Formats: sequence, structure tokens, C-alpha cells
Amino acid sequence: MLKVTIASDHRGVHIKDRLIQALEAHSFMVSDEGTDSEKSVDYPDYAQNVAKKVSSGEADRGILICGTGIGMAITANKFPHVRAASCYDEVMVEMSRRHNDVNVLCLPGDMIGDRPIDELVLMWMNTEFDGGRHADRVKKISEIEAHCCPGPNHSETPPDPSAPQLDL
Repeated sequence: MLKVTIASDHRGVHIKDRLIQALEAHSFMVSDEGTDSEKSVDYPDYAQNVAKKVSSGEADRGILICGTGIGMAITANKFPHVRAASCYDEVMVEMSRRHNDVNVLCLPGDMIGDRPIDELVLMWMNTEFDGGRHADRVKKISEIEAHCCPGPNHSETPPDPSAPQLDL
């Protein structure tokens, strides 16, 4: 059973509550990281909570909702092993999983409104990573991340400057 952690800022709280119900109805284990009101909050605080859980392996997937999904994605992508993308339609959701193994879905609360978002999220949760040539590309992303962001979640020491460099 996949464990998913979910959070929103004030602009996505109404969608977050709907999604939690839908995910639990489909037997996903859900951890709610807030917010619980429409009072203005800073989205990086909530994105950080979800990204930490996905980065550490405490959660398999994360879902973040803010006005556009962009700020949440930027914040979440600062964490090791997190691949976050802002998606708003079926094609983006499916391809984010199949080709990029995205593990944090960022949704644009302002652009979704009352559309049936449950099916979109369930599609993302149930779409498998294709692997193959895409796995090679995701591995390359991970190597770039480890090279650019050395630390306890990558390696204990900075990269050797005499080692072959990645062409960035």
C-alpha cells in the first residue's frame, strides 16, 4: 500500500480535503501536513514538510496544492530524491509518472476550481514508471543532483574535483 503525504497552502485547502477523502477511499495511507484553513500561509513551509517525508522515504509520494503548483514544485525540488512537477491535465500527470518517475505532484488550486480532480490524482497514483530509457534519464538527473548538492543524503564528502565532470 502506497503512503502519500499531502499539504496545501490557503489557496488549495478545499481541494486537499476532497483529495484526502478520495485517496483514503482507494485504500491509500494518507498523512495530512496542513494547512487547515483559508488564512494566508507561506507555501514553502508546507512544501518542505511533504518533501522531507518523500526525501527520507517516510512517504512514497507527495501531493502539494497552491495557487499555480509552481512555488510548491520549486520548493520540493530542493530536497534530495524528490522529483516534483506542477501538472494540471491528464497528459501531464501520466507522462510525469511514466517518463520522469515524479514522486511529488504539485497542483494549481486556482486553475482547477470544481473540476473532478480526484480522477487526475488517482491516475497519477496508479501510473507506473516505464523504466527503460527513461530510467537512464532519471538516473542522470540523480547524478546531477548528487554532484551539485553533496551532503548526507548523497555522499558524506564533496565531489572530487579531479573526477570526470558532468557536462551541464
